[in-house]
Amino acid sequence: MSAPDGSPVTKDNKRTQVLAGFLRQVDGVGPGAPSAERAVVEGAVNDQAPSRDAARPAGEIELKLLVDADRMAHFNAAPVIAANARNKGSRKHLKSVYYDTPERLLRRHGLSLRVRQSGARFVQTVKTEAADDPLRRGEWEASVPSLAPDLALAMPFIPEKLREHLAAHPLEAVFTADIHRHARMLDLPSGTVEIAFDQGALTAGDRSLPVSEIELELKGGAASTIYEIALLLAEQGAVKPSISTKSARGFDLADDKPPSARRPRKLRLDASVTLDEAFATILRSCFLHLLQSLPAAEDGRNPEGVHQLRVSLRRLRSALDLMRSVGALSNLDALRSEAKWLAQDLSAARDWDVFQLETLPTIAKACPSVSGFDTLGRAAGKRQSDAYRKAHHALADRRCAVFLIGLGHWIETRGWRNGVAAEDLGRLAEPAVNFAQRILSAQHAKVLKRGRRFKSLGIDELHRVRLATKRLRYLSEFLLPLFADRKCARKFSRRVAALQEELGAFNDMAVTASLLDGLGTEPESAIAAAAIAGWQARASVGVQPALQSTWRDFTAARVPWSSEG
Repeated sequence: MSAPDGSPVTKDNKRTQVLAGFLRQVDGVGPGAPSAERAVVEGAVNDQAPSRDAARPAGEIELKLLVDADRMAHFNAAPVIAANARNKGSRKHLKSVYYDTPERLLRRHGLSLRVRQSGARFVQTVKTEAADDPLRRGEWEASVPSLAPDLALAMPFIPEKLREHLAAHPLEAVFTADIHRHARMLDLPSGTVEIAFDQGALTAGDRSLPVSEIELELKGGAASTIYEIALLLAEQGAVKPSISTKSARGFDLADDKPPSARRPRKLRLDASVTLDEAFATILRSCFLHLLQSLPAAEDGRNPEGVHQLRVSLRRLRSALDLMRSVGALSNLDALRSEAKWLAQDLSAARDWDVFQLETLPTIAKACPSVSGFDTLGRAAGKRQSDAYRKAHHALADRRCAVFLIGLGHWIETRGWRNGVAAEDLGRLAEPAVNFAQRILSAQHAKVLKRGRRFKSLGIDELHRVRLATKRLRYLSEFLLPLFADRKCARKFSRRVAALQEELGAFNDMAVTASLLDGLGTEPESAIAAAAIAGWQARASVGVQPALQSTWRDFTAARVPWSSEG
């Protein structure tokens, strides 16, 4: 038996087909599905639009699928395209030049400026990064006479504080994109999507990077249409969902840097929102962080990539656990299981990164008379390489792609409502503030209960306190924005974070001990391994006073959700 791309059907890809099947059945038309008006990117400029008719404020809703170049024709002939394309589409040769200051002022503020030539036409485009939603970005276009940028046309869409700096710092061409595009329009019952098959290269100086991707851009209807098409394309072969723009990849190429990996943005939740709306905002935040972390994790040169990807998966699982508190919402367990699978295949890579980049060099520097650290480091390096191969194998697995696309579809359609009992739907309509008060209060009480007689707690008991504190920290990140107007909210967040980090020191020691087990097999490296174990045992004694002080600060903190907050 074979899969649609001719590969044998295994137990694992059977599972991805099942997951894709039930996620595709999620209905995205019901009440609460995002409307076309809500797809307008937040921050689009209206009153500040330039007077020239050529410029217009707009936004784009787009997802990319990275594919192998030799499979592009196969995807172009996929059944979903053959059945829904209006015609054979158009073919264009697009040449683009991307501009910024030498200090990368635009990029550092989440903006990009390009001029694209298509035939005899030149179009200048200003874009913003995704702010709160994986698919949506600001986009403003204006016709220009050549490949040279017209900064005056771009100024109305650039924050006022940057305008003076840009006027004083000339723009320069940073890199070019030379793309051959085959674009087709697909009409599905849920919406209209332009699908573009892009092949070409990005060039910066003597460096170049191939481009082979499928762009799905919504032209009308529900944004979930993008994910519907992506799921069907994933059944035809290997795809990697991505929100990494050509701009981001081109600047990394020009600066000869690996992709960056950032911490999640702080949530913004209005105190008046319903629980359903709060869940949608929280999940979009988790999904955005996940997609933003993928390029660095796949690239492998920046260890923060795997770390932030693991954090994003933990946040997602915490969000799904939070939703369980409402009742039997649809597909929570299936999605949580997939997130756990992916996180498990990343954990070893992160553990060895910490050992190689932090633990080993710190202790080796402090113990110059001890031999064997170099030998131990080489042995650890082999384990680290093996762990990264496992991580990259998981990220390249079709199961990962189906999980990500299915998750996006589920969030966009608010698929947790499907088949839900009436009383649970009623809870989703409640004010989120009421739910937050109950959940935060219960978790806070659990941390305090596990931390009773804190000074006398053993390692296992401190581990239980750490797990409860970690959950409280994630819940605080998700729900405290509802209480952002209360002065004590920020202080409480800091104290929860500080407690988790102090407790985490004990967990790091346990991880190090497990990594050292069987690593120092040579006599010289065994001496270094023993030195690390001894150093950390001694350090654990010194951690105790700081940990107890942090615990006292935490227990004394006023909770923002109380009536006195």
